[in-house]
Amino acid sequence: MSAVNDTKFNCAAFLLTGIPGQEDVHLWISTVFCLTYTISIVGNSLILFIIKTDLSLHETMYIFLSVLAITDLGLLISSMPTIPGVFLFSSREISLNASVAQLFFIHSFTFIESAVLLLIAFDRFIAISNPLKYTFIVILLRIAKIGLVFVLRGVAIILPLSLLLKRFQFCRANILSHSFCLHMEVMTMACADITVNNIYGLFITVITVRLHSLLIFLFYVMILKTVLSISSHVEFLRALNTCVSYLCAVLLFYMPEFTLTLMHRFRKSSFPLLQIILGYIYLLVPPLRNPIVYSLKSKHLRWRIIKVFVK
Repeated sequence: MSAVNDTKFNCAAFLLTGIPGQEDVHLWISTVFCLTYTISIVGNSLILFIIKTDLSLHETMYIFLSVLAITDLGLLISSMPTIPGVFLFSSREISLNASVAQLFFIHSFTFIESAVLLLIAFDRFIAISNPLKYTFIVILLRIAKIGLVFVLRGVAIILPLSLLLKRFQFCRANILSHSFCLHMEVMTMACADITVNNIYGLFITVITVRLHSLLIFLFYVMILKTVLSISSHVEFLRALNTCVSYLCAVLLFYMPEFTLTLMHRFRKSSFPLLQIILGYIYLLVPPLRNPIVYSLKSKHLRWRIIKVFVK
């Protein structure tokens, strides 16, 4: 009987799901997703174009925004083959190799984006707390080297997860709860001991994403402390408005990912629909939100975008 079951589920492919119980409105939901993809791709591409063509924007903060836009585009492209496919064409099957490749890119870009958010928080902390020393501390070449290290680290720490998955035989139910592949869920389909994957996945999450979020929180606490000491009412409100906007964007990035990780890792969720919705928020909202929060908060960049549309 076991052999029969193993043959039945020995998986060269997984089946993706949309939103269970909502199949009748998948077409309408796909309209929302397509609109989200369109706005996100256009917004991030426009920011990259403006920063590249405007020499006055070749500064550290705008370099961070460029990397953030590239990362968001990478996340969108990574999920694009499967999410529209499931909702528009009911194309649910994805091969093992394709699922491993997709989760590799999704997690790599997520880790890189987390590092970029940390660099942005550090940049804002120096700019507000030590404005006179900003140009001496935040040197473009130095930041570029740090950013390159973060990018290479994001790729290097996710690659072993993909290689560990490739060594497994998958002989359990092969239906995934999302329209895309995540390591936490794919590894539970293996018919082998996944302790190594579990420990390594938890370890890299703690030393990267959790550490980044803690440092970002500390940076913004120190920024708010500095803002509260500003005597000028106008400057106080402007700095506070920027910090609160950035902090909300950071929370919106980390909270769905943190909750989703807990749900997958401990498998105690009584709300599967919530888990699915958090998955889409985790993947699709940051690329839509970042151009609005980070870029449009810059007066110079905002006017350049307006001029593009006016022309």
